[in-house]
Amino acid sequence: MLAVRYPGREERLAEPFPTGLEALADDVAAALADLARTNRLVLFGHSMGASVAHEVALRLQEQGNPPAALCVSGRRPPQTLPMWGRKYSGTDEEVLADVLRLDDSRAEIFADPGMREIVLPAIREDYRMVDEYRGGPRPLLDAPVFGYTGDADTEVTAELMREWADLTRMGFRLRVLPGGHFYLRAEEDALLADLCDVLSGI
Repeated sequence: MLAVRYPGREERLAEPFPTGLEALADDVAAALADLARTNRLVLFGHSMGASVAHEVALRLQEQGNPPAALCVSGRRPPQTLPMWGRKYSGTDEEVLADVLRLDDSRAEIFADPGMREIVLPAIREDYRMVDEYRGGPRPLLDAPVFGYTGDADTEVTAELMREWADLTRMGFRLRVLPGGHFYLRAEEDALLADLCDVLSGI
């Protein structure tokens, strides 16, 4: 299992942030290109990461190496994004309020001025990339898509998650688990068990 670390955080803290979500996908796809030529990759992304994973999947497919599967969690499909008027940007306080609305377990971190100074720039950049990502129609994937969401997620409904089915030639399946936007913390065991089933099927 490989995790993607975006520029501008943790051990990549000194690196410049990506100019946009699609530029980030370009970099991730380039980093995975050699692996994708010799391995059947399965990509997973949650929230903004689902859009990144989808864009990476499209780039790998363009290179002749589509992933074996794409797993997307807690994120609207790109063709629905232009119809969605919400913008995430705002003042620091507004951005933090929105983060805590989705995940109040981070309140202690943001209450610490030193930690807040470290983590806030990356959060603001994530919000900027989400704001600027235009989505829209995308080529069909030659890979199955597996969707996951929480039944109380205020960011995306199960009905919207099902529209990921329109982006693949290879079938779609949705799993709805208990919880809100960050359902995957409390439901980690169930999510990982389902992902293991996906891998076994592939």
